Amino acid sequence: MASPAVYTTQKPHVVCVPHPAQGHINPMLKVAKLLHAKGFHVTFVNTVYNHKRLLRSRGPNALDGFPSFRFESIPDGLPETDGNTTQDIPSLCVSTMNNCLSPFKDLLRKINTGDDVPPVSCIVSDAVMSFTLDAAEELGVPDVVFWTASACGLMAFLQFQRFIEKGLTPFKGTNYFT
Repeated sequence: MASPAVYTTQKPHVVCVPHPAQGHINPMLKVAKLLHAKGFHVTFVNTVYNHKRLLRSRGPNALDGFPSFRFESIPDGLPETDGNTTQDIPSLCVSTMNNCLSPFKDLLRKINTGDDVPPVSCIVSDAVMSFTLDAAEELGVPDVVFWTASACGLMAFLQFQRFIEKGLTPFKGTNYFT
């Protein structure tokens, strides 16, 4: 195995972890591509379910051809299914929070003990995937938390307390829908 010092002078290695829903995966993939274009080795971590969906939609060789951009997967803790739809979001949130830390740490160990890629130097994780913070702390690397919502979504989130104070939410009846 090559010395970690050799790799750190060559190329930093970022591990990107989106929440397993399309509105989170696409922005994280864009960030990962930007980091790759700036010279980073990238490991993009999907859940097994979404990794299989990606391969089905793009073909078995869709993820080949980029030696310094890799796709890996970890289980989300939900029962396996061959569906091609977004999983139940509340169940998925609870399951990733409770079940992804251990497989993620195993993946980081596998990456860091291999001799084919530089050791992990940073994690960029979706704000919803907070288990990555524990893994980053244990590994001793920074974890950058990425908020994947749109600017409009962020503004709504920031104004939510005002919506409550003004009585705009929660809706008090069906007449509020029009």
